[in-house]
Amino acid sequence: MTNKPSVYFDYAATTPCDASVLKAMEPYWNECFGNPHSRSHAYGWDAESAVERARTQVAWAINAQSDEVIFTSGATEANNLAIKGFVLGPNMPKNKKKILTFATEHKCVIESFRFLKSMGFEVKILPVLSNGLVDLDMLENELDDAAFLSIMYINNETGVVQDIGAISKMCRAKGVCLHVDAAQAVGKIPVNARDVDLLSISGHKLYGPKGIGALFVSKSPRVRIASLFSGGGQERGMRSGTLPTVLCVGLGAAVELTLERMKEDFERAQHFQQQVIDQVINKLPEVYINGAIDSKIPHILNISVPYVEGESLIMRMHEFALSSGSACTSKSLEPSHVIRAMHPDNEDLAHSSLRVCFGRQTKAEDVDALIRALQKHIEELRSLSPLWSMVQKGIDLKTINWQAH
Repeated sequence: MTNKPSVYFDYAATTPCDASVLKAMEPYWNECFGNPHSRSHAYGWDAESAVERARTQVAWAINAQSDEVIFTSGATEANNLAIKGFVLGPNMPKNKKKILTFATEHKCVIESFRFLKSMGFEVKILPVLSNGLVDLDMLENELDDAAFLSIMYINNETGVVQDIGAISKMCRAKGVCLHVDAAQAVGKIPVNARDVDLLSISGHKLYGPKGIGALFVSKSPRVRIASLFSGGGQERGMRSGTLPTVLCVGLGAAVELTLERMKEDFERAQHFQQQVIDQVINKLPEVYINGAIDSKIPHILNISVPYVEGESLIMRMHEFALSSGSACTSKSLEPSHVIRAMHPDNEDLAHSSLRVCFGRQTKAEDVDALIRALQKHIEELRSLSPLWSMVQKGIDLKTINWQAH
């Protein structure tokens, strides 16, 4: 095993599986190993009972009925199933080809829309405001001739929370199917599936196991989705394949636990976020928060430090597990597509972004150490930056005619 950073601040990428969740899962590795789809003996009955109990736990958490919960391998599959399944399914309006999403969505959503564009659908990837929120007036106009909208409840890079209630009312009024990626929302804020048509969940974002997620599919007659898999017709015919009993149990236990801990986790994250704001953002010059501070969760804090490369800052702070954006795009050296979409005229903010995520295991002394490290390394890196030196001298960088030699 490689040497791990001593302090973890990347909880939006993944969370450790809670000890109580692991305990709930333990019997289903060997003792209760039956196939939940085997209906002719007790091994199968026991496994099926465990799966259905987990399904009920997930449904209860989002105000759904248990038979509206479809288990998947995670939020990426749930998003693909929701988007492609509806648009290619029987209830996609024949007279409408326009489908909508936003430039700040997860890559699996944007790539799903690109796939559908190649099939002839009219795809529109809409911009967001500089604070990461949706322009509701613009959206209402775009919905006039649209059939489908996919939007993230809470952005995984900035923590910005969209007004799903208002968006739902507009979609219902115009007959538009609404899919919400709630991978970062469940367990952090109250989520009501009755406001939407389709909703995605991920287990490993809420202290459950990796490899399991769920898709809420409303039983409304206007919501029907086509399966992406051929097989035995499990999960109401929408997702064939043998369900992993042990992972389903883990997701159910994790969802139940995270709702019990939601208020406590929120308040702790709020306290830690405020410390970083007070000691870093408010004390150092030109350090900015990405996203509307009054419309975001405290668990995710994304900052930009102009004249400092985000990756350089992360490399200096090697004792902390941090990121500059989504884990799914961390292999790329491209700057965050989310921050670029929020600030299309200032790409430097994307290159200089850093994401700090607070979680259940975060300690006060960890945050104190992080603050000291941020203060130290931001000042050191800026002292090495000729651009920062020029700005300090009052030079407007926009007036300089940069020429290659």
